[in-house]
Amino acid sequence: MAGILVYQQLRELIDQGAIHSQPAISRSQIQPSSLDLRLATRGYRVRSGFLPEHVRVADRLEEMTLYTFDLTDGAVLEKGHCYIVPLLERIERPLPYLIRANPKSSTGRLDLFTRLLADRCGRFETVPPGYTGPLFLEIVPRSFPVRVRTGLSLCQIRFSEGDAQLTDGELRAEYARSPLLFDDGGQPIPIERVRFEGGLCMGVAMRKDRDLSGPVGYVAKRYSGIVDTAVENGHDSSLYFEPIQEQPLGRMIVEPEEFYIFASKERIRVPRHLAAEMAAYDVGIGELRTNYAGFFDNGFGGDKGTRAVLEVRPHDVPFLVEDGQVFFKLAFLKTLADPEVVYGDRALSSHYQGQGLKLSKHFRV
Repeated sequence: MAGILVYQQLRELIDQGAIHSQPAISRSQIQPSSLDLRLATRGYRVRSGFLPEHVRVADRLEEMTLYTFDLTDGAVLEKGHCYIVPLLERIERPLPYLIRANPKSSTGRLDLFTRLLADRCGRFETVPPGYTGPLFLEIVPRSFPVRVRTGLSLCQIRFSEGDAQLTDGELRAEYARSPLLFDDGGQPIPIERVRFEGGLCMGVAMRKDRDLSGPVGYVAKRYSGIVDTAVENGHDSSLYFEPIQEQPLGRMIVEPEEFYIFASKERIRVPRHLAAEMAAYDVGIGELRTNYAGFFDNGFGGDKGTRAVLEVRPHDVPFLVEDGQVFFKLAFLKTLADPEVVYGDRALSSHYQGQGLKLSKHFRV
């Protein structure tokens, strides 16, 4: 049976010692279908990123490191610089699962570019079945300098067996049983209006509606202070972002290498027995990145759906964005069981359930 591991199965792997950490992995790190990983005590400022296809990460760090620094009491990562930080968690026993990583939602909304590395692994964000050893995170702040410290979670991983993604036929049947997309009024979007193309195609919101009554987006300021990742709801958003008001005709031009936060046009519901992921953008729609963080846990959106938030960075040329324009795809994944807890449960810290257009948890508007 193909699928991804869920809460109780991840907990069992940890209890069996297959995934190890000192200090021990806490229950708060376990999500409905993913596991949060934490920064260790020492960081490395490196000349550039690298892919350790044939070497250990530690060996490559010996030649690429400009300096090291301690993270125990916190350290500032400068905008535009590249860092490698070992993670507290490591894989102790060979597992039959493919491990895939993704930035956490708050990481993406801070415009922190992160990629998971493993020894002798020729792909970022992916660890093959059977791997044992340490894990590392490459971090590049793109918009703001950030203060990080030991124990901070910037990324999460999923364990999958076989091809877990629903085909368009399976996804269409799932939608026919119970709709997955909803409009502004909380009404299901009819299946005949839904585009299935390697997942659900979804658009970007550029007009105000019921829960998008203020700005329709934000663009990061070029010069700002430090974002302390230990402080929630403590940074004045006006010092870091410019709000974008609704534009005439519901469209605007986004500029190359600027960082934008937008919301999806539709509201998405992820059923309890499924998880979801934002698929990589299709270069056919233009030279831009439409998301950093892409994991959606089981239960996201509740019964009536919640917007997805998009972290957008155009490349090369200005790009016209129109209300409702298809901007990304959401792939749905089978899970190997129903999770004991779902996104939004009190047992979890679910910051973005029921969100409209929302900046990371570190900002107050």
